[in-house]
Amino acid sequence: MLAMLRGVHAQSLEPEKIGALIHFIKEDLGFHLHRAVQKVKSDLSNAAEAEFQFSDGFVDLAEAVQRATFEEWISEELEKIAACVDSLLTSSGVLPKDIDMVFLTGGSSFVPAVRRIFEMRFGKQRIRGGNEFTSVARGLALKAMDQR
Repeated sequence: MLAMLRGVHAQSLEPEKIGALIHFIKEDLGFHLHRAVQKVKSDLSNAAEAEFQFSDGFVDLAEAVQRATFEEWISEELEKIAACVDSLLTSSGVLPKDIDMVFLTGGSSFVPAVRRIFEMRFGKQRIRGGNEFTSVARGLALKAMDQR
């Protein structure tokens, strides 16, 4: 891959961008980029705009990101979540009005567009959260203890 990128780099109309990608791969910066993406995602859960920032001294990226733009980027995933919820309701024969409480978990449960999917179907008053980052692991641990 690096050999191919070096070949492209020599012929590129924007060699600085290819050079930055080569640097990114050679320096194994994927985890650091992931953390920057997670931070802006988290910030967008609390604000309509957030600043994406990634810098390692060679590559410097900074860009304002609008929540609406982020929601466009994840629109396919949002549609899949909504379709999954609707399919579950249909296949189980349970009506949304018959659900007493919906417990959302995981980091994505903080994303306003994800929450809206559930609020639209079940009503905001029935949506609950708590221990969003640890509840699944805790549940799996409890289940594992039961199977001893």
